[in-house]
Amino acid sequence: MEMFWFWSVAVVMALYAILDGFDFGAGILHLFVARTDAERRQVLAAIGPWWDGNEVWLLAGGGVLFLAFPKVLAASFSGFYLAMFLVIWCLLLRGISIEFRSHLGDGLWRAFWDGVFALASAFMPVLLGAALGNVVRGVPLDGSGFFNIPLFTHWDVQNPVGILDWYTVLMGLFVLAALACHGALYLAWKTDGPVRHRSRTAALRLWTAVVGLALAATIATARVNPDLYARLPHAPLAWVGLALYVGGLGVALAGLRLERDLLAFAGSSAFILGILVATAACVWPVMLRSTLDPRFSLDALNASAGPYALRAGMRWWIVAFVLALGYFAFLGRVHRGKVQAGDYGHE
Repeated sequence: MEMFWFWSVAVVMALYAILDGFDFGAGILHLFVARTDAERRQVLAAIGPWWDGNEVWLLAGGGVLFLAFPKVLAASFSGFYLAMFLVIWCLLLRGISIEFRSHLGDGLWRAFWDGVFALASAFMPVLLGAALGNVVRGVPLDGSGFFNIPLFTHWDVQNPVGILDWYTVLMGLFVLAALACHGALYLAWKTDGPVRHRSRTAALRLWTAVVGLALAATIATARVNPDLYARLPHAPLAWVGLALYVGGLGVALAGLRLERDLLAFAGSSAFILGILVATAACVWPVMLRSTLDPRFSLDALNASAGPYALRAGMRWWIVAFVLALGYFAFLGRVHRGKVQAGDYGHE
């Protein structure tokens, strides 16, 4: 039962990274791939039906932790208090900038909110990458099951660690490049004309950066948490994740070369899924690794709710998960095909 819920968290977070990842990427790039007001409204039309719904998966991840692993949720919220507020501010600013830019037709007003949208969209992947880096590196959990971590200390991965150090910043830059490339591929698929052409050019350049940063992140992870790779031979799902990781990169490049935009976007989605599957399979059952003493780590076995809560929650979770997938399938069918400026309803 604990394994079911552990993988429920992993699946939900993977869906969040793939789905909200493309609208983060679109936000990061829209100042470069869309140069006129009509082109920027075309970008908003591409992500408009999706961006707020995509955040459901982030809430679902929090809900699963609340139900199945309340100790992990409590420790994370208290320890990452500042980082959580930064995430909330970024999400708020993204939503506000999308809605407010169309309230006035003034060019300066729209340029201001476009800039806010780009900055908030760029900051979110950095935070998500740093969060992944903290999970892999570990946090200073003590015997009470809680930790207090500053934003940064000496920028090294040894105690006393901070949220930001050379490794977590590297992971943040890697995720920033990966989601920017993911967003470029999505825009190439959903738009036409100059926006599609510039998005394809941006995706080709970013693909090279993603490969370089992925290689650097892999080498750095082996140094920061060598136990992760030691578990690899005993984790079959990690090999599935690695196959998706490498295969996804190849498919994305092939799709770009062949001008098959949907194939390239599917490859990028597989790449992101592969990273998270491989990571989850290698860290199992640990959910929060302690840098002070391995005995203080919180895992799926010592931090889970009682058996009755896990069984009862599973019945409702499966129903809710299927309903959410059905909603997204319906949304995809209604909004299939290329978009034009104004399709989202904002002038």
